[in-house]
Amino acid sequence: MLKLPPVSQCNELRQSIEKDYSSLCDKQPIGRLLFRQFCSTQYSLQRCIEFLDAVAEYEVSPDEDRRERGQLVLNTFFNNEVAESSSIQGWIMPFERVDHTSLAHASTHGRWVAPASGCCNTAAPLPRIPARVVRACRLRLKEIPSKELFKECVSRYNCTPSSSRVVHRYLSGKPFEEYQESPYFSRFLQWKWLERQPVTKKTFRHYRVLGKGGFGEVYACQVRATGKMYACKKMLKKRIKRRNGEAMALNEKRLLEKVQSRFVVSLCYTYETKDALCLVLTIMNGGDLKFHIYNLGSPGFNEQRAVFYAAELCCGLEDLQRERIAYRDLKPENILLDDRAPEVINNEAYTYGPDWWGLGCLLYEMIQGHSPFRRFKEKVKREEVERRVKEDTEEYSPRFSEDAESICRMLLTKDPKQRLGCQGDGAAGVRKHPLFKNINFKRLEVHMVEPPFCPDRNAVYCKDIMDIEQFSMVRGIYLDATDTTFYSQFVTGSVSIPWQNEVLLVSMTAAQVRVTDENDKDVCMIESECFKDINESENEETQDLRQEDKTCQPKPAPKRKRGFFHRLLSRWGCMS
Repeated sequence: MLKLPPVSQCNELRQSIEKDYSSLCDKQPIGRLLFRQFCSTQYSLQRCIEFLDAVAEYEVSPDEDRRERGQLVLNTFFNNEVAESSSIQGWIMPFERVDHTSLAHASTHGRWVAPASGCCNTAAPLPRIPARVVRACRLRLKEIPSKELFKECVSRYNCTPSSSRVVHRYLSGKPFEEYQESPYFSRFLQWKWLERQPVTKKTFRHYRVLGKGGFGEVYACQVRATGKMYACKKMLKKRIKRRNGEAMALNEKRLLEKVQSRFVVSLCYTYETKDALCLVLTIMNGGDLKFHIYNLGSPGFNEQRAVFYAAELCCGLEDLQRERIAYRDLKPENILLDDRAPEVINNEAYTYGPDWWGLGCLLYEMIQGHSPFRRFKEKVKREEVERRVKEDTEEYSPRFSEDAESICRMLLTKDPKQRLGCQGDGAAGVRKHPLFKNINFKRLEVHMVEPPFCPDRNAVYCKDIMDIEQFSMVRGIYLDATDTTFYSQFVTGSVSIPWQNEVLLVSMTAAQVRVTDENDKDVCMIESECFKDINESENEETQDLRQEDKTCQPKPAPKRKRGFFHRLLSRWGCMS
């Protein structure tokens, strides 16, 4: 059971934690939530948050609504009529009066809401925004309402910060300092202390085997405290040592820990047992692409579904390349070497070219039902496949539309210098291809696009347990004290962002362990209110966090703590 420590127990953490605004108040989910709660206590800071949310809403708005939504943002936060007269040395202040009726239509996802009726009619001022930035936004909005409107206006003026960056810069100053002295930051430190507690095998419940990797098997597991389901990749220590795979395993761990992307499997925990090193990863309930391509109906997908997956893969590759990571092995399952790019086969120097080659192979395979250089179930030697990759031109059937064939040919160009995505524009160049003309990538990036296929939560999209080959025992390899340095670098416990997301958003994956009635309606969801329940419980015991930090006076008798079932029944209206 998760339980927060006393604030006084976090004093050492308060001194040692890195005071970085971006990390503590934006990237880390619990930190972001608590900082926003702190900002809500001051109307001027709340106004900044409303502006950032309004920009975020604009960026993911549908194409047909973008111009209207962008105009609403500008009219709400900046007074065009008095822009010139109120500017000071080229800087513009937001106007003072707000049309609250227009604000009521500003949000469809609950992130940007209008002030309640009866609030004062004067809006608190935002940080000063360069007048030329606002004018550039208005001009761009009239010409082309780009998804990047509030960022693209920056490119017209050298070194001019975007409006949202100006606001973040302001919040990272005095407001951030005040936040660190507030009870909200104390609460954040309590969660960070909890996040940093040791992780062991007993942290999880362990279930069936899902598959196998290079060093061991992959199992389904569940966090005992929250009910969250994961995939646990167990890498046998002796097998790693026999294959001299320490550097490879450590590199995989560090890369997965570094990348935080909606389109890349996240590393959430690491721990060790007597025999294995364990990576706890995001579980993919739908299984891998290869299973769907070849095991559910006739091989291959319709083009709409293939394009959707290709667009998501493009986003994932872009996130990896942003971190200067070349994946190199993109295919339905990443344990085969059939579709390596020509430059990889020839042992030539390369950067991200093999990734775009892999995307072309995968898109071809999704549409055609087999890889471009080997037919389904064709038995062919590896040398022959490599010859085909270097010399043969792939063939296209009527299943390919003109745009699908075009992008596959451009991605499967033998010369990496001429390949789509390798000519200096990277993922942006791939996104511009006509095949993706109906994809709103901004909405796709925040999972606001309806997928063409949703996995059945009651189905298992993987091989039967009896069909998964077991590893043989490793003989003649012995572990000793020299291996402990490697283990200590590998085993680091919880990963901050996934752990905090688990606590905050566990209800999104709670279908795995929910309790329902005969009509399939939720009766109870123990883990769905994890963060809220613990905060409420702590607030019942400590009415004011400042008192614990700043006073030694005797405290009044604590309010009688309500049990979990009392709180649960209260939510249902069963108790007064």
